Amino acid sequence: MNINGIRTKFAMAAMLACLGQAAMAMDVNGVKLDDAVKVANQDLKLNGAGIRTKAIFKVYVAGLYLPEKKKTPADILAAQGARRMRLVMLREVNSEEFGQAFMDGLNANSDKGEKAKFVNQTVKMGEIFAAIPSLKQGDTVTSDWIPGTGMQILVNDKKVGDVMPDPAFYNAFLRIWLGDKPADADLKNKLLGG
Repeated sequence: MNINGIRTKFAMAAMLACLGQAAMAMDVNGVKLDDAVKVANQDLKLNGAGIRTKAIFKVYVAGLYLPEKKKTPADILAAQGARRMRLVMLREVNSEEFGQAFMDGLNANSDKGEKAKFVNQTVKMGEIFAAIPSLKQGDTVTSDWIPGTGMQILVNDKKVGDVMPDPAFYNAFLRIWLGDKPADADLKNKLLGG
């Protein structure tokens, strides 16, 4: 093979390596999260991802997607456009445990007035949890904020329950992980890109 042939092969290999890197997903505890997704025809980037642990148990991997990277909870909650929180289960959790963790996180990070405003949407979330007997290892729970529509929950990429239209409720939902009393402080740091 002549020198031009070697250069061509080297250039092709370098180009393929660059393309491969651009398409790579982030690996968290063996769970691959896409670097970018599309929600409501808007491109979102993975802001951060980490593992939710409870005591010594790894419960799920969480990934937060935003139109552009943000480093503070205030900036994330003020972000315009679509947003996504994706959970990938690392162990089986029954609907009662999952629902209770949701309520605990919501109560810890919302004041009394907010909780009163969110009663109807909290009930809808409870109905979603009740409809799913359990989440098994590998199952996914995705919450998409779709501007002009609301929050849609997907379990294993299938829509479940009614859309919840209040952006303040979606922000209260995100504060479960990003609030002053997050479900897991290390996970909060990771979701913020730390």
